Amino acid sequence: MDRLYKGIWNFQRSYFREEADFFLRLSTGQSPKVLFITCADSRVDPNLVTQSRPGELFIVRNVGNIIPPYGSIKDKNSVAAAIEFAVLGLKVKDIIVCGHSNCGAMEALYRDGEKMQSMPHLKEWLQMADSVKELVLRHYAESNDEIRQRVTEEENVLLQLHNIQIYPFVRKALDEGVLHLHGWYYNIATGSIYSYHSSE
Repeated sequence: MDRLYKGIWNFQRSYFREEADFFLRLSTGQSPKVLFITCADSRVDPNLVTQSRPGELFIVRNVGNIIPPYGSIKDKNSVAAAIEFAVLGLKVKDIIVCGHSNCGAMEALYRDGEKMQSMPHLKEWLQMADSVKELVLRHYAESNDEIRQRVTEEENVLLQLHNIQIYPFVRKALDEGVLHLHGWYYNIATGSIYSYHSSE
């Protein structure tokens, strides 16, 4: 915690002072143009990899950058609420779904069920990506663990792109041409970002 407190002290006395006018303007409201949906993994920093400033990205993070299928969760769904606010409230122009390398959530899909018993909430959450696991096991049964992991991470991005298009307000904005979807894959070790193009 000492390092965090020191960081706050340095922020307030250096960066914040230099950008005081910027933060004053920022305090009056937000108008980001991009909704960035990514994993909760501590190694993934959307603002860092895109070199964006506060107020430019509306960020949603969760384990495995999962977007629950529309209407699939009866309980309160914070992901759906955030997407709804970004599209209907903030009128974002672009939505990025960004997966990443060495994703623990995607690795956990292949763990024995008994090993996940101590984390029932995580186990239930990851079940929404079971179709990714089934696809990979069907088409990459002979692949080694490294290839299987990479393919799972990439296919998961495609699944979430599919899921988000089922949301009626997202579908409507896409059809009207006022919203665009992007699938990204971030390689932590190299800093590379790969972009999915549906035409390829």
